[in-house]
Amino acid sequence: MSGLSVLERRLGHRFAERRLLEQALTHRSHGPENNERLEFLGDGVLGCAVAEALYGRFPGLPEGKLTQLRASLVRKEALAGIGARLELAGLLRASGAAITESIVADALEAIFGAVFLDAGYPAARKAVERAFEPLLSALDPLSVTKDAKTQLQGRHVSPPEYRVVSTLGEAHARTFEVECVVPALELATRGGGRSRRAAEQQAAKTMLEKLAK
Repeated sequence: MSGLSVLERRLGHRFAERRLLEQALTHRSHGPENNERLEFLGDGVLGCAVAEALYGRFPGLPEGKLTQLRASLVRKEALAGIGARLELAGLLRASGAAITESIVADALEAIFGAVFLDAGYPAARKAVERAFEPLLSALDPLSVTKDAKTQLQGRHVSPPEYRVVSTLGEAHARTFEVECVVPALELATRGGGRSRRAAEQQAAKTMLEKLAK
């Protein structure tokens, strides 16, 4: 059984248009027919499918908690973990690009976008729920905490501001350094990560630690 066939079995979806799956597994370093547009589509499909799954699993849970749960599931680290379980790294086509967690996470989103185009939202929703089942089953709504940026935003200080200080590395392995500033307190912290979002979270976490001293 080919690697793509194994992946289809794990997803619970057999593609009518196999080229869509192949494109979803193609990084931009490999050529113009890559997965960036499918990733954009898959991001929206994923958000909707996860929201629907949470809405059904946790009746009566308030909007704020549902939002926190969704954020914990669709963050890049969680997607990369699912991608690793699906063994996507060995199937990706990336010319000279190091296969990072971010690339794996993006490919997973692209796959969900590909399933959506191949067979519609119901099939994509089933693929998302199948892939996320271990995480969904392990969720404990009472243990979910807000991420660092949300916690900082909720503090009784002026809204924090974020700006990119620098970017390093090639496009396929770029790292970001972000500064978090709280103008009212004249405080600033920095954080780094492989995405702007991750760097902002790190800078916000450092700011929270500084405020707690």
